[in-house]
Amino acid sequence: MNQKDIRLDLLRKLEINPGYTQRDLSKEMGVSLGKVNYCIKKLTEKGWIKLTNFTQNPNKVGYAYILTPRGIEAHIRCNALCIRIYLYLLSQFILAIIF
Repeated sequence: MNQKDIRLDLLRKLEINPGYTQRDLSKEMGVSLGKVNYCIKKLTEKGWIKLTNFTQNPNKVGYAYILTPRGIEAHIRCNALCIRIYLYLLSQFILAIIF
């Protein structure tokens, strides 16, 4: 899994569940905890996600990763690129079958 795939997968997972821990993300994605930590740090530096601390609330422990408007925009761009690639590959496959 390359760096862009990991970032896109992280954005997808954090959009669904901002309360994921880095350890949970690491296990679910099949990558090292260090790689998840590094990617989250870079996504935060780019302004794509924001780290929110819930330790002040006694009912919640830890952090939540919230997609920022820039992160949502980047997520949409990545999804659009994936769709364009998929459609291109699908058209090539169909052409190969027909001809």
